[in-house]
Amino acid sequence: MKGLALAASIFIATGIASAETAQERLVAATETFHDIMGTPDKGIPQDLLEKAQCAVIVPGMKKAAFIVGGEFGRGFVVCRKAGGRGWGDPAAIRAEGGSFGFQIGGSSTDVVMLVLNQRGMSKLMSDKVTLGGDASVAAGPVGRTADAQTDAQLNAEILSWSRTQGLFAGIALTGATLRPDQDQNAEIYGRKMGTREVVSGDMAMPDAAKPLIAELDRYSMRKEGGSDADRTMEHKRK
Repeated sequence: MKGLALAASIFIATGIASAETAQERLVAATETFHDIMGTPDKGIPQDLLEKAQCAVIVPGMKKAAFIVGGEFGRGFVVCRKAGGRGWGDPAAIRAEGGSFGFQIGGSSTDVVMLVLNQRGMSKLMSDKVTLGGDASVAAGPVGRTADAQTDAQLNAEILSWSRTQGLFAGIALTGATLRPDQDQNAEIYGRKMGTREVVSGDMAMPDAAKPLIAELDRYSMRKEGGSDADRTMEHKRK
């Protein structure tokens, strides 16, 4: 019975997530990020965005459960171009996680992650990364600045946030996994590719991705060389 319940949960979650095209997901990711950053006092600190190597946005991550719970979502990872200025092409990813217990019902949650250093970025390029295992993760701070970061946040490779029913907060997504979504990459770029191939490639940016890149640029324009505070915080993470 548990096996049947697990299969049903995965089937339901996968079916829901697959209902949208890759282009529709790009639009949803753009709207999610725009809405979150539209309220600076309750959004992601801009100084963290300016430091981030990559951003991961999973709009409408689903939870479908009966006895065995499971989370499934499709989104995108966007990384800095070589040299650190500007954002490259978005690579489609699948986010998965699970919790066991008696659960009935479903929910939808927007998830945003920032990859803060080259180590975290390198792990994100693999075929599978487990948050809290392969890469350290912590709940991100909310507000205009990151001055109130804890030691866990300063040392984490990835910071994560979630938004459910309008409530935006940092959340440690320990145990969740991220994988390349080759099918949706094929829908965008014309052939199946992994995250590393998209991020390191030199393809024409799809029109559907341009609004998302514009939003990321709007809130994360880096200054040449960075400030002393930037370099101090990066040194602490290393």
